[in-house]
Amino acid sequence: MVDLPYETLPGIDPAWSRWVTAPDADGINRRWHLLETGHAERGTMLLVHGNPTWSYLWRRFLSEARPGWRVIAVDQLGMGWSDHPHGSLEQPRGLAARLDDLDHLTHELGLLDSDTPVVAVGHDWGGIIAAGWAGRHAAQLGGLVLANTAVAHDFSDGLPPALRLARHPALLKATTVDTALFVRAATAVSSPRPEPRIRDAFAAPYRTSAERTFVGQFVADIPLEDDHPSRSALDDVAAGLSTLDVPALLLRGPRDPVFGEEHLRDLRRRLPHADVQRYEGAGHLVVEDAPAAAADVWDWVADRVEAIAAPAPAPPAVPDFAVGRSELPWARLVERAAETPDALAVAEVGTGRRITFAALESQVEARARGLRAAGVAPGDRVALLVPPGIDLTLVVYACWRAGAVIVVADKGLGLSGMGRALRGAGPAHVIGQTSGLVAARGMRVPGQRILVGRASAAARRLIGDHQDLDQLADNSADEPPMDVTITGDAECAVLFTSGATGPSKGVVYRVDALRTMIGHIGAAYRLGPEDTLVAAFAPFALYGPALGIGSVVPDVDVTRPASLTAVALADAVGAADATAVFASPAALRGVLATAEDLTVDHRQQLSRVRLLLSAGAPVPASLLRELGDVLPHATAHTPYGMTEALPVADISLSEITEAEEWTDTQAGVCVGRPLAEVQVRIDPFEGDELTERPGVSGEILVRGAHVKDRYDQLWRAQRDSADVPGWHRTGDVGHLDDHGRLWVEGRAVHVVHTDHGPVTPVAIERAVEEIVGVRTACVAGVGPQGAQQVVVVVVLDDDHRRFASGVVAPTELTDRVRERVTTPVAAVLVSGAVPVDIRHESKIDRSAVSRWATRVLAGERAGRL
Repeated sequence: MVDLPYETLPGIDPAWSRWVTAPDADGINRRWHLLETGHAERGTMLLVHGNPTWSYLWRRFLSEARPGWRVIAVDQLGMGWSDHPHGSLEQPRGLAARLDDLDHLTHELGLLDSDTPVVAVGHDWGGIIAAGWAGRHAAQLGGLVLANTAVAHDFSDGLPPALRLARHPALLKATTVDTALFVRAATAVSSPRPEPRIRDAFAAPYRTSAERTFVGQFVADIPLEDDHPSRSALDDVAAGLSTLDVPALLLRGPRDPVFGEEHLRDLRRRLPHADVQRYEGAGHLVVEDAPAAAADVWDWVADRVEAIAAPAPAPPAVPDFAVGRSELPWARLVERAAETPDALAVAEVGTGRRITFAALESQVEARARGLRAAGVAPGDRVALLVPPGIDLTLVVYACWRAGAVIVVADKGLGLSGMGRALRGAGPAHVIGQTSGLVAARGMRVPGQRILVGRASAAARRLIGDHQDLDQLADNSADEPPMDVTITGDAECAVLFTSGATGPSKGVVYRVDALRTMIGHIGAAYRLGPEDTLVAAFAPFALYGPALGIGSVVPDVDVTRPASLTAVALADAVGAADATAVFASPAALRGVLATAEDLTVDHRQQLSRVRLLLSAGAPVPASLLRELGDVLPHATAHTPYGMTEALPVADISLSEITEAEEWTDTQAGVCVGRPLAEVQVRIDPFEGDELTERPGVSGEILVRGAHVKDRYDQLWRAQRDSADVPGWHRTGDVGHLDDHGRLWVEGRAVHVVHTDHGPVTPVAIERAVEEIVGVRTACVAGVGPQGAQQVVVVVVLDDDHRRFASGVVAPTELTDRVRERVTTPVAAVLVSGAVPVDIRHESKIDRSAVSRWATRVLAGERAGRL
């Protein structure tokens, strides 16, 4: 009996260890080592590791197992502490034999005649074996979980670089058997890298070359050659996977040098019903790198395997004002092209380009035919790397007309965030101008390249293989109109959140929800054919054709909203006699800061604006009041919403003034009453039932026909956001007042949990920002959950910055802060700036501020915030 080194294996309960004798593929009895716990009243989870790990990989799955579940983590033969059968690098134990091995073991364990379901879970090559076992035993199968694995690979392209070296005949033995290089590499590339004792535990069974024999055999069994004995077995596993009709979950750590996004896309094609859970930052050992993975899988088992299917709540009805009753997103564009063909559809101030509704409609149709000619099929995802303006508008509506799903990750995410988002979305096609397609290559975004606009011969060579959309459109100019394939329940867009409170999430929209969103905007602000919108926040320009109104894109850097100047805004308004403006608070501050540059003509142009919309972060009433001098005839509104549901509520400046007179600033930010056919409820901090009772604070939930379909490939986030059937958790906290108005008090993740109860940040910040000299205030929680202390971090204006010589605020300022708020404030700190999101330059990263404040108060070298 092997003496297992339990004292050096953190996370292992010695009681889990078990030895089982079962015949291998050749009928020879072998001793297997398992980690096992529980009894199978509800089911069994069978966990299969890959190379060069062992059952230790699954320790969290055992420690966090649901009641009534038997959990079995196997050490494959030759791996971990199990017996070593015969084999060599020249004739390795093949995939077919390993499938037979597992068959015999599971028969011995009683799984093949069990009356409770088996959930098979596999990682790496263990994923292939688990998938093959699942295909053979579909009758016993209750679910399948595959983590960073693949059942198909284009071997003509060779192996991933991480495997290429180890698989090379001249280096195979040296890297996998003679040395521990391959064994240690498994945790060396882990993200984040585990602590030394965890790395040692993974390597514990592989201390000598004899113990590493099958590490090398596993690598040698990769069927790189056409005549490799395991190639046909792998093909059989892949074919069998496509026939499975059981719940499936695909786990993905994107920082994997072995299994890439193309492998995940292949699995999704074979298991189109599968849930997907991505763990940004995690690598190849995803269930190790993402400690939450075990709990997530068990929750998935509860939802998908255990739960008795209950009728889903009826979806909200699509309201009549959802851009007319047509299910086509471009219906108003077609109408305007027929009714007022020469009216302006889109104008670009920076380039001077303009396009009418008639020309827009004609070119959209031509480009849609061009996309079909390029191979864009209904349901295909198309990443758009086109700057805001006419070209982007044409491409968006052409994609919809071709039945495609647009994937929009704007520059506001930054290049790294943008690349991560687009790679994760897995587009089949990428449409961009030269710079966009070059950037796509650098960001490693998959998909066929389709060029928009002109490009030099040198630029085309840099782009590589591509299609030319303008040429395709010209070639199809004489073809008949396309057949409409899009329906109201079809997916049409993947839009990305700002990433202000974590990695940006992809939000999937269906046609009906998108039309309702646009319809809400048109109905709430009475936007009609006589209006033209200046969209200082680029995505809003895309709504113009769907609303049947003209749009103007101002001359502004979309990655720096605050760069919008008063003159640039006036020029945009004057370019089309615009009547409405949408801009983030940061952009409006830029306008105010440069208002002195306005000429008389500029001010006359701005006086035509009747409607000002601002959103993206809490909008101070003082900012809107100051803008009255720049936009004297504009009624200011602040719609409240988020990428997942926009808009939810609305309020005008006069209503804000009325609300603030009715209550004090401790209440937060009033965002108005919910729009027609939108419902809002509060999930209280204390209590478990949704409520509309005035004054009760908690998380804000919304319901409406325009709410997202789901988060893309984020099963956990979607589950958490929709755990109340029919409702979406916004992640914001707030309350309703006696008049049915909604007040936002901050983000749920930024609530400070003190020993006196939860403290929300926005009200305190607004109160502190009224102190003379304070430009920005941010509330930070310092200390353990439930006993946190409130710390206020302030940014002083230029006239007062000199009075604060360090990070700890002067006593006089601290006293003023404490006088302004009723909540006890432990400390007041001063910073030169606070971190904000790139997209709006308005949403403060309070979590980063809290970490900085914690270091400051601990006396550490905190650095700049």
